[in-house]
Parts: sequence; structure tokens; C-alpha cells
Amino acid sequence: MPTLEVVVFRPGALEESRSHRFAEGLFSPLPSRYDLLADLLSFGQNSRWRKEMVSHLLEGAPRLVLDVATGPAGVARHIARRSSATVIGLDVTAAMLRQASAALERTGLSERVKLVRATAEQLPFPDGSFDALSFTYLLRYVPDPSAVLAELVRVVRPGGTVASLEFAVPPARAWRAAWWFYTRAVLPAAGRLTGGREWYEVGRFLGPSISEHYRRYPIDWTVSALEAAGLVEVGWRQMSLGGGIVMWGRRPASGG
Repeated sequence: MPTLEVVVFRPGALEESRSHRFAEGLFSPLPSRYDLLADLLSFGQNSRWRKEMVSHLLEGAPRLVLDVATGPAGVARHIARRSSATVIGLDVTAAMLRQASAALERTGLSERVKLVRATAEQLPFPDGSFDALSFTYLLRYVPDPSAVLAELVRVVRPGGTVASLEFAVPPARAWRAAWWFYTRAVLPAAGRLTGGREWYEVGRFLGPSISEHYRRYPIDWTVSALEAAGLVEVGWRQMSLGGGIVMWGRRPASGG
């Protein structure tokens, strides 16, 4: 494995695209309750989806894992608790990383999980640095998902695993109609009641952004993009009536 230099998170300048600034402006006001928002949108299923994703991620017993779009490090902490791996949590949003740092201190995991502020488009690591990589709720916030997927796969060693979790649109018509009503009407109202205007704005944004993403990038497109980025044995599972989707694949071993 190549030598890996880890820069522990510290506030500072970071060159950001318009999409990065949008994501940071959207989520910076609410990192302390970000996981609660994910649970609200998933009807409490977010933890179950994470468990499924991490199960695929840990099949190869990785020693070093990169968790991209780590937010307050919920997934990174889950990986650390379920394995002996060292985890690098990476995010573009400074407020999220401050919250992640506090959570790691509280849970005694700051030695096992390190934090880096960087973008998914330009990961500050050499090729093949990690045994496994996870990313969660990322692809809707980048302007070129195929380029990001190629960059994520680049830093995974041959034989390593990539696993992801995203919100999804239920395929069955009846459940899709219920999901549409929930995301357009119930979620923004619940956001306002529980967290004020900031949560209302996020709640109002999420449903339409999920629908638009899958209109442009359906599941088959994402599978093909992962394969084009260099993964094999790509699989996926749509969970909770289709409200969440877990995907996984591996880089072929050298010579395989």
C-alpha cells in the first residue's frame, strides 16, 4: 500500500465550485441535526440502509477506508465500530466536519477516524490508496457524476470495494405517489416545525432534487458509469419500498 499522508481537518481556504458553495450554504446551518433529517426523509430507515452499505464495504476486511461526503461522520463511525479499519472521512463542508470532529471526540473514535476537507472531484490521495471507499448522498451535489465516480474509483486499490447509499424514487406507482406527496408537502412542513426556516429550505429542496437526479441519471446509468470507472460485479439493492438504494462493486485484482 502506498504511503498516505493524512491532513487532519482544520478550517481554511478551499477552492470550491458553484455546486460546492450551494451544498455548503444549504447544509451548513444544520449539521448538528443532519442525521435526524436523513432519518426523517427515510422514515427512520437511514440506519438500516447504512448497515447494508457497510456490510458490503467490509466484506474484504479493509484496513484503510475512505468515506466521502462523510458529513458529521455517521457512516465513518459506523465503519470504525464494526471493523478494525482506520477511516478517513472527507467532506467539503467545514461546519459538517466541525460537527464530525466533536462527535468523534465524544465517542472516543478520534484516533481511528481522521477528517479531511476536500472535494470529491479532486481527492488529495494517490492512486490505489484505500482498501475500500464509501460515499453517501453525494451524486446529486456534483455537476458531473461520471467524472466523480471515476475519481472515487481511482483511489481504491485493485481488489478493493466501493459501496454507496443514496435516496431513491420508489418504482411502484402507488408508493411513488405517496413518496411524492411526502417529500413535497410533509417534509418541508416537518422541517419548519422541527428546525425552522433552514430545515424548511432543505426539506423543500430534497424531494425535487432526488426526482430530477433520477430523471437525468437513472439506476442503469449509474451502474454503467461505475463499470466504466473500472468496477466489476456491480450490484444494487433498492430498499424500503424503493426510498433508498445501496450500490456496490469492486476493482478487479491486478491481472484479473
